[in-house]
Amino acid sequence: MATFVLVHGGGHGGWCYKLVTERLRKAGHTVYAPSLPGMAEHVHELHPGIDLDTHVDDIANLLFYEDLRDAILVGHSYGGMVITGAADRAPDRVGHRVYLDAAYPFDGESLHEHAYDSIEPQRQGIYVENGVELVMKPLPVYAGFFGIHDPELAEWANARFTPQPWATFSQKLVLRNEAAMRAIPESHLVCTSTLATRGQVPGRTLDLLKERSQGRFWDVDTGHDLMITEPDWVTEKLLLIAEG
Repeated sequence: MATFVLVHGGGHGGWCYKLVTERLRKAGHTVYAPSLPGMAEHVHELHPGIDLDTHVDDIANLLFYEDLRDAILVGHSYGGMVITGAADRAPDRVGHRVYLDAAYPFDGESLHEHAYDSIEPQRQGIYVENGVELVMKPLPVYAGFFGIHDPELAEWANARFTPQPWATFSQKLVLRNEAAMRAIPESHLVCTSTLATRGQVPGRTLDLLKERSQGRFWDVDTGHDLMITEPDWVTEKLLLIAEG
């Protein structure tokens, strides 16, 4: 059986993987779906020092203290930054990297730089609470922004979104063991609507991503929060990855 570590994106928490986690565990797999520092149930622990390194270290520490080996790291959206950094910090503990409609960063790049058109509007809305610069202030329309249109799911998600520390989006990712990290197999599960924009990211053509994924590049016509809107499809692909 495989071990999955599911890392959420901006404004989310481990809760967003609930439907996928249930399905993977039912299939007999071990699943961790932590909420990153300052997010979701940890929102009361927000402090000015939380940045991208904090989130990367959090997942790297999970891998170490749970003594995980061959873990399948799954990152959604901003979580692609985090799993890339965690796999770089602990390449001997990671067996696969899965990018779930996620950022695919290069060394020395922040999410703000990598996904400028999406993140710059968030930067324009920075506000400060308790000394922390925050973005993505939860609003009732957020579920629709993430492509969740089912009323019941939208209500459930809207009640759980939390703000995101701006430093997690602005800090550059520094890779220390890039060759070892890139050697770890990778897969991409993306939304059909983002295919065109992915091909426009400098240095990251669709052909490159498809080549690196060695055929494990799948797309589905749904909203950005595909783990919520298409949990069966996401689970199916993750099970295929687990089977090798």
